[in-house]
Amino acid sequence: MEKYDIAIIGGGPAGMMAAIAAGGTSRVILLEKNPSLGRKLLLTGGGRCNITNDKPIKQLLTFFNNKNFLKHSFYSLTNEDLLSLFDFDFIAEDGNRVFPKSGKSSDVLEGLISMMDNVSISYNFEVKSISDDFVINDKIKADKIIIATGGITYPQTGCSPDNYFLTSQPITDIKYGLVPLITKKDLSDIAGVTLPDVVISYKKSKVRGNVLFSHVGLTGPGIINLSNEISEVISYNLLENNPEIDIEIAIDLVPEISRDELSDKFTKDFQRNGKTMIKNYLKYFLTNSFIEFFLGECNIEGETQLSRIDKKSKNRLIENLKRFTFEITGFNDKLSKVTIGGVDLKYVNSKTMESKLIPNLYFAGEVLDVHGPTGGYNLKIAFSTGFLAGLSAGKK
Repeated sequence: MEKYDIAIIGGGPAGMMAAIAAGGTSRVILLEKNPSLGRKLLLTGGGRCNITNDKPIKQLLTFFNNKNFLKHSFYSLTNEDLLSLFDFDFIAEDGNRVFPKSGKSSDVLEGLISMMDNVSISYNFEVKSISDDFVINDKIKADKIIIATGGITYPQTGCSPDNYFLTSQPITDIKYGLVPLITKKDLSDIAGVTLPDVVISYKKSKVRGNVLFSHVGLTGPGIINLSNEISEVISYNLLENNPEIDIEIAIDLVPEISRDELSDKFTKDFQRNGKTMIKNYLKYFLTNSFIEFFLGECNIEGETQLSRIDKKSKNRLIENLKRFTFEITGFNDKLSKVTIGGVDLKYVNSKTMESKLIPNLYFAGEVLDVHGPTGGYNLKIAFSTGFLAGLSAGKK
């Protein structure tokens, strides 16, 4: 039986960073289920790897569901620390999203692998059991174990519900996160159309961002981020059952204009430009390719002149511009980007990532019950918690 100081389970961003942090001081083995490392990392940022978000840490933490838990790890490996590990340049884009200048996620993966010279890596190694004395699959004995197996999204990358049951550590409800929404209405006629910079709301939750129509529903940054709010309030657990969804969301198509301002503008413009057709007038407010669909939902003919639109129809236009609704019937689960839920943080030491219940057992990355919005936030979790877990395990 092979013996190691530290065994790390999972060769994603968190696991690789844990191996880098621990590898200089201990005998470390990294166990990866796939024939290669970082499969999900290669998919991030559309293949460009949105490696982090470079907002100041204090501001950055406000975007996470468990900011107090993450604080120590974020300061243990700052954005500056992370980027300085690589020998190539990065660029920041809209929303403080950081990418390698080359635009290749493979550069980040190769950089991480090059830092693991002192680490043994075992590929095609699926962990099926961990004994109480840290014997893995009856083949490997470790003094300490770091679990960085990720969530359950992207199963093609090796994620599995079974990973949550490798230890007796308590688990919260597991749910889809950052996921497109399926609509009751067929939107195939406007698939590919984008609504820029709108406000999407569900109950008291509001998110501002772009909305993109797909053949089966809604996606885009605004929808993806709101999906977390929706998923969290619906009662379900993917380890037990799939969610049943029948909800309504609303989109404010003109968030810069209040209802009263819109009503006053309509009154004046309809009088001044009475011969203008409504489909042309709406170009001041809406994306051109969306207007026909919008008017269809309002039950108004596009060639109707403004002077011929009665008060009831005008009010219907205003209502739909400020609150355009969609019935949501499901999550597009095959495109879920992260997992909500995971190892219960109440039983993990945030200053070390060590279990409070099982000494010498550590957790890092998406397997923990922490998540953020899209835009480099979740890779930040993986790298920082992975680094702190590896550093802590290596010091003991």
